[in-house]
Amino acid sequence: MKIGEVAKRVGLSVKTIRYYHDIGLVVGQRGDNGYREYSPQSIEALSFIQQSRALGFTLEDCKALLDLQNNHHRKAADVKALAAHHLDDIDNRISQLQDLRGQLARLIEDCQGGEQPDCAILAGLKQDNGVK
Repeated sequence: MKIGEVAKRVGLSVKTIRYYHDIGLVVGQRGDNGYREYSPQSIEALSFIQQSRALGFTLEDCKALLDLQNNHHRKAADVKALAAHHLDDIDNRISQLQDLRGQLARLIEDCQGGEQPDCAILAGLKQDNGVK
């Protein structure tokens, strides 16, 4: 199947599929006409990557998951460990976002609004509030 058809089928852009090909996540064989042709296994891998990316896995994690998917001697514990590590990362990002939300909410609460030029939000942004 040609890359344009694959893109429509799996819901990825042609550019993304080319990138995945360039970094070795999937392989399309070049035909005599120079076009990349993708096998059913490559299409399945692209769908797998898309689903993994939708869950927030990095491309490195996607490669590891694909390797595990293709390894019939894999251990489910290895897959679970990778997913658990990703969940820890998500929990850390949620915590950081909650901290940022709290800081921004305090700045908004401190601002009187109105017509005066003084603004607690702008003053607060000048200070080091621990935001990185």
